[in-house]
Amino acid sequence: MAEEFLLQMKNISKRFGGVQALDSVQLDLKPGSVHALMGENGAGKSTLMKCLFGLYIMDAGEILFKGQSVRFSGPNEALKAGVAMVQQELEQVQETSVMNNIYLGRFPMKGPFIDDKKLYEDTKQLLEEFDLHIDPKAKISSLSVSMKQMVDIVKAVSYDASVIVLDEPTSSLTEKETEHLFEVIERLKNRGCGIIYISHKMDEVLRISDTVTIMRDGHWIGTNPTSNMTVDELIRMMVAREMNDRFPPKHPNIGEVSLKVEHLTTVYAPQVLDLSFEAHKGEVLGIAGLVGAGRTELLESIFGLRKIQSGDIFINGEKYDHKKPPKEVGLTLLTEERRATGIFPLLDIRWNTVSSSLEKVLNKYHLISNKLVEEKTQWAVDAMHIKTESHRTLISNLSGGNQQKVLLGRCLLNDPQILLLDEPTRGIDVGAKYEIYQLILELADQGRTVIFVSSEMQELMGVADRIMVMSGGRCAGIVPAAEATQEEIMRLAAMYVK
Repeated sequence: MAEEFLLQMKNISKRFGGVQALDSVQLDLKPGSVHALMGENGAGKSTLMKCLFGLYIMDAGEILFKGQSVRFSGPNEALKAGVAMVQQELEQVQETSVMNNIYLGRFPMKGPFIDDKKLYEDTKQLLEEFDLHIDPKAKISSLSVSMKQMVDIVKAVSYDASVIVLDEPTSSLTEKETEHLFEVIERLKNRGCGIIYISHKMDEVLRISDTVTIMRDGHWIGTNPTSNMTVDELIRMMVAREMNDRFPPKHPNIGEVSLKVEHLTTVYAPQVLDLSFEAHKGEVLGIAGLVGAGRTELLESIFGLRKIQSGDIFINGEKYDHKKPPKEVGLTLLTEERRATGIFPLLDIRWNTVSSSLEKVLNKYHLISNKLVEEKTQWAVDAMHIKTESHRTLISNLSGGNQQKVLLGRCLLNDPQILLLDEPTRGIDVGAKYEIYQLILELADQGRTVIFVSSEMQELMGVADRIMVMSGGRCAGIVPAAEATQEEIMRLAAMYVK
């Protein structure tokens, strides 16, 4: 009966031009439960949620909220009704405070003025309820990615929502922060909230959810109690094939040193401190560590985005002082935050693909050749297996996984010899992850050097040849991936944590 459910989405369909994005999809959410929503990138998960929030107008179907038929005109109406969403790509006002972000558009008032005292106290109480040690007056821009994500979760709860959608909520969280989030979810369940939990992390889904719905290519594949599911069964339903190995086979052929870092220390916090290491041609060097360990800062320092206080970087035996552009010495960087520092959201796939290699799409008159732009874009679409209806599709309309593939294609158009990849599979489904793993190993087989940061230890052990573990800005140790254990990596990661 409808009364058993907080939310029912029945036979939801949505078409974009010639693409059927959703075809009679269904989802039921009970109070006090976590309903996981899984599927490969492009399966339609985000489109379904956007239909719920009124961002898209569905072509067919019905939404029942607390037994009543609803069709929200937009997120504001959904929030007021008690339906909230924490998106994977956070939308926050970076240069204002935590408390202003949480209560934006609904500030407590004292006459015609904002009641700053009540705003501060209400925010402080909310943060304390979630055991978050954040100053309500701190700027959002001063927080780590993980803390920004927790602030958005607090904001959703502040609406007293009865339905909360969490889209890849742990993609930037440490193991400790993830445990904290799970405690918060349990508290929300005890209040009677229903949680729609979108994640590609299967072990996490099996642990936290009560029910799981699988989508594939815009279709509803099945809904089952999580207790009846296994990782292998989830993968089979998501990709319509057996995937016996989560990682491709490695064929290491390690050559001479291509990158050498000696006693590197950066200027600004979080700092890299007196860090030294070598990476070789044909090697995949993984970098592990907790959030704040300095992993991103290390890659950005090598690439030239962060000021170096002391130390030296050598590329193929020659000192690199960043006077030359990185691509002239064979360096490329894939950033962690694809939305903030990767994509150009208002441009299509073509210009996002060729933006860093425009010299390769010039004709003999040194003007941009549309023909060459199309050729380079098609090469990236084919090489990266990008799912798109057209090269002229806005990159912001692609799934997160396909956006990441466009950015990888952009990197490879520069023919880099050393690739710095920061969380390259963050928010990517199991099928797309496998493709990216294959690409990384193929690049290494070609004699290139791949250095990649990942928060997933299984991923590092499955793809890397060696793993450098960072802690407190320092190198806590370098271990062969074949001999590494999660326990050893965690022990090293905590070595210099204050």
